[in-house]
Amino acid sequence: MRSGAKIGIITGVSIAVLAGGGYGAYSLMNGSDGGSGGKKPRTVVAEPPSAEQATAGTKDFLAAWQAGDIAKAASLTDDPAAATAALTAFRDQVKPSALTLTPFGPTTQQVFSAATGTPAPAAKPTAGASATPGATDTPSATATPGPTGTLMSYKARAEFAGTSRVWDYQGFLGVVKMSDNTPAVHWTPSVIHPHLSGNETIAVQPVFAPPSTVVDRNGKPVQGASLTQTLMTTLQENATKLLPPDPARDQDAGSAVVISDPAGKGAQDKLFTIVEPKPGKPFKLTIDNTLQAAAEKAMTDLAGKPGSIVAIEPSTGQVLAFANSPATGQNRAFLGLLAPGSTMKIVTSAALLENGVNPDSVVACPEKSGNAHPIPNSFPGAFPNNTLQQDFMMSCNTAFINQGLASLKPETLSGTAKDVFGIGLEWKTGLPNTDGKVPATPGSKDEQAMNYIGQGKVQMNPLAIASVTATVQSGEFKQPILVAELPQQKAARPLSPDVDGKLKAMMAATATGGTAKEVMAGITDNAGAKTGSAEVAGVDVTNSWFTAYRGNLAVAAEVQGGGHGVDAAGPAVASILKAAGGR
Repeated sequence: MRSGAKIGIITGVSIAVLAGGGYGAYSLMNGSDGGSGGKKPRTVVAEPPSAEQATAGTKDFLAAWQAGDIAKAASLTDDPAAATAALTAFRDQVKPSALTLTPFGPTTQQVFSAATGTPAPAAKPTAGASATPGATDTPSATATPGPTGTLMSYKARAEFAGTSRVWDYQGFLGVVKMSDNTPAVHWTPSVIHPHLSGNETIAVQPVFAPPSTVVDRNGKPVQGASLTQTLMTTLQENATKLLPPDPARDQDAGSAVVISDPAGKGAQDKLFTIVEPKPGKPFKLTIDNTLQAAAEKAMTDLAGKPGSIVAIEPSTGQVLAFANSPATGQNRAFLGLLAPGSTMKIVTSAALLENGVNPDSVVACPEKSGNAHPIPNSFPGAFPNNTLQQDFMMSCNTAFINQGLASLKPETLSGTAKDVFGIGLEWKTGLPNTDGKVPATPGSKDEQAMNYIGQGKVQMNPLAIASVTATVQSGEFKQPILVAELPQQKAARPLSPDVDGKLKAMMAATATGGTAKEVMAGITDNAGAKTGSAEVAGVDVTNSWFTAYRGNLAVAAEVQGGGHGVDAAGPAVASILKAAGGR
């Protein structure tokens, strides 16, 4: 069963609309061009259909759909174009050899909720009753009442060629009344199946049995509390869709009716298995058990603070470890979105270096920035003779804000983030992930200023920041992946050798003599780092961020409420680097 949040979308469309909340009137042309000599447009009216009309509307629609008369079925809805597209897609992608649709009469919100696993809204009228919206149902008390309707149910049975298995499920639809006194099915994708929402597809797809074991890159069974069974199953399903064809693998597939996100980023909802897949084989990940164990321990050591960590192999983009605190909550390492604080200065530095500022250029570090709403540093005093590298080492906010406003166009930061570091390219890692966000057009100079220091509207997660650091280490963006051979997005251009060398030098100096010195003690050979702390409105303690590379390994971590970068995230990252040695 899908999550309540997902089904809530269906409830909101199919039931709330019938209750009249926020639903504007619209019309259907009823076969004419709408001219003065044609028929008047059919309009959805607020009055609910009679019980007889609701029954007849349901019966006629289901009969036409069952008979394969998509044009007629669609004409019996309040959105024929959308209904035609959806019903055609169901016919062509699910391909039932026979479809039996039986009206089951009026139903209630409680029955719908029980069938879909969602909580019943407290104040919804039951089906079959007049659903007159009150002032609290619409944006304002004077809003025009929307159409009302009756919630009906039906029984569906789909048969498939080559198997005796049949798929039975309960469906739901709403019937509204039109201005010509005829009923119409209110169209929403959930008419086809209650789990289906507008941005998803329903189709027969290959499915695979769960792997006999999930193994790491060295062939050993993976271990780690953050590598939950749900994530591993989702990863295999997504990888199967994304990997290039493999006849040896594909011959083990079964088939099932599946609801999925066309972008390939969400978890699949397998509704019905048509053909059982063959027993699963070992499923190999890019994970390294040694580093995974270190990542899990780093999160356990946070003593309950929320946080996450990701380790990436820069030469390949392969994810070597990821862990979350709590381990069984949201996979915040991939899905979280938080201001990354001064770790964003890596990207800002790349933009400045590409626009003529050098590490030894004098970039003063005043006590406050020069924008309309001045930003201070996290330390006292001014350093008028600082170079850009020194500003990076001590993480001077004011220097990066002032120089960014002077040297960069408003869109430069987002362009560098995307074109060089791959931020915003819709990564498909194998698991659902949220791409980092850098606004293309800041709304003001103050917002632009905040973006340069990883505040404002910039949002990242450890996956994104670890990838930024990996890009500096290798000189070229390699999209993170969790299964070898998954397709990887390409950035528009690599870092130039000159800029990359300067960035490495700045990060190395930070590791040996800057804000990261204490944490990186003893692991500074072929290494670089950047600290970060991010403020959150209304919260006294900052979020802790830290990222570093050593050899062919890049790591980033965040700890919510962890303080400065070296306080919480830094030790977590250092523990992974130490566990890896000098790889």
